[in-house]
Amino acid sequence: MPTTQALDTEATTSVATDAKQYLTFLLAETEYGVDILRVQEIRVWDTVTPLPNTPEYVLGVMNLRGSIVSVIDLRQRFGLASRPYGPTTVVIVLRVPHDHGSRIMGIVVDAVSDVCHISDAEMQPPPDCGDAIGTNVVKGLATVNEKMVIIVDSDQLLNAGELTVITG
Repeated sequence: MPTTQALDTEATTSVATDAKQYLTFLLAETEYGVDILRVQEIRVWDTVTPLPNTPEYVLGVMNLRGSIVSVIDLRQRFGLASRPYGPTTVVIVLRVPHDHGSRIMGIVVDAVSDVCHISDAEMQPPPDCGDAIGTNVVKGLATVNEKMVIIVDSDQLLNAGELTVITG
């Protein structure tokens, strides 16, 4: 049975009052982050049940304590090269607002990295790349411990039009 990792969302050090906590994770050696308040849990990778006629990045569904949860491969969603799942591969289960309440979805990532605090002043807007696919899901960029972290807007990512049809 997959193990679950609980998250401690309390700040353990003094940080700026406007700082928000982000769970950071790795995809193709790049560090990304999501608002920790959207994270429900982190699960080790386990198989999912595929669904017909879904985009390639939708791996299928899993049963999460009686709830059916759609799971997407974030590497594929972002157009990155695929790689075999390994011992550090996890599913980050996110709860995001939706038209009729909230939606729970899982994103498969290479590894979970850390929880970091980023203030609004430290967050830079995403670069203007025109209408490039995927830039609408980038909330901002921040430098944490001399590494660039791409902050993903999970609400935008998981409420994309094609996902609404699948999970709506």
